[in-house]
Amino acid sequence: MKSFDILSPENKGMTKQNVNAKLKRCRMVYYFIFIPGALALLLSAAAMSKFFSFKSFIGTESFYSHLNPEGPNGIQNDVMVVTVQIVIQKIEEELDKLREIKQDPSLSQSVFQQGAFLADILGLLESAVASHPDSAVNNQQNGSFSFHPLVRKKKQFNEPGEYFLCEEIRKYVRVKPNRLGKQNFMGANATFTSIGHACFAMKAELEEYMNYDVGEICNDDWKLAQKLMVHGCDPLPRRRCFSRAPKLYNKPFPINESLWKLPDDRNVRWSQYRCKNFACLAGNTTRKGFFKCADCFNLTNHEVPRWVSLDADSNQTAADFLISEVLGVKPGEIRIGLDFSVGTGTFAARMREFNVTIVSATINFGAPFSEMIALRGLVPLYLTVNQRLPFFDNTLDLIHTTRFLDGWIDLVLLDFVLYDWDRVLRPGGLLWIDSFFCLKEDLYDYLQAFKMLRYKKLKWVVAPKLDKDDQEMFFSAVLEKPPRPFR
Repeated sequence: MKSFDILSPENKGMTKQNVNAKLKRCRMVYYFIFIPGALALLLSAAAMSKFFSFKSFIGTESFYSHLNPEGPNGIQNDVMVVTVQIVIQKIEEELDKLREIKQDPSLSQSVFQQGAFLADILGLLESAVASHPDSAVNNQQNGSFSFHPLVRKKKQFNEPGEYFLCEEIRKYVRVKPNRLGKQNFMGANATFTSIGHACFAMKAELEEYMNYDVGEICNDDWKLAQKLMVHGCDPLPRRRCFSRAPKLYNKPFPINESLWKLPDDRNVRWSQYRCKNFACLAGNTTRKGFFKCADCFNLTNHEVPRWVSLDADSNQTAADFLISEVLGVKPGEIRIGLDFSVGTGTFAARMREFNVTIVSATINFGAPFSEMIALRGLVPLYLTVNQRLPFFDNTLDLIHTTRFLDGWIDLVLLDFVLYDWDRVLRPGGLLWIDSFFCLKEDLYDYLQAFKMLRYKKLKWVVAPKLDKDDQEMFFSAVLEKPPRPFR
């Protein structure tokens, strides 16, 4: 039989108090759960608000109203851009930390992958900011906007790739980590590609040069590339497109014929030249070649006697030396060298007859000089006077130059050129200055520049330039580099 406990009023009061206490404890638990949850929601909302707009996060316009005075839409656009700039800064800081991390080789692969991923995201963000029509970057360039000091602590273009919008340039200059994540024998764990500093002053031309479809045929723009090189944008970036070539390229002539015979016209792209064949250049009736080499495509008459004959009809001057005379100074010692001149490779062709290998450095001044030299069976080096010679120290027996480094060149630039030539010449090597001409009043300064080398004078001639009414002078010399002790 069931029994029922009948609660007294006192027991009922105590039970009600217990229930109230339990409810209070439950409410306290709910509060402890609700308050952190609410705080988490608030923080999430604040973070999203900060990402999309400073206004909704801060709740006032006083902080950002100076960014753009032109209405709320302009403010929101610029705030968006500034926010992206903050993200860019955070990514750059993370990349800097990754560069400083020295981890075990087994873990370095993940670090490089993370760095490459962040670099790609960084490039996309910067491209979006720079291409935005109302972006803060554009406004900054127009002088109407400046970043808040807390937004970007670094200078605007900290890396070369940040300056350009063309994605091929950005990809080229970006650091390329080694796939295995290990350092090479030079202590580098990545490949660092470079472009000339003057490329930043020729942004439009360089981006035009790098505007192509990957894997397709390159534009016929070698002239644009040469313009960039001559103006100091050198070295140029590599490209991922196929260079154009003549459609009807014929097999070159055999070496015993090619040295003194005009090449086949079909082996040259003539689209960027005024002359459209070698006969036009050889005849030179319209002076369409480079003025310092107006007749150098005339192999049979003008070029054949050079450096081997001093006859009255050989176009030589009183300041010219014969190859046999120069090589006779050091019999059997001159084997390899560089000809830094404007020409079609005749000096190298003549030196080959004396068993000396010469590389000809030149660029295409209004005519296909490089193609001509190669089709003659010689080695062209496509090089401007701005570049450091691509040879190691103390390796060449001879450097020859004629009708190129003349009285137009700045004396400080000449110093840099001569010191670089000294670097690649071996001790006992010869520097052959061939018919350097300048104004008579400047002769002393130029002679002092050559004397600065402190080379031994083997030959030294100064003669008047007859076609300039005694206002210009020729200077020729053969100088020997002295031995220098290692220190």
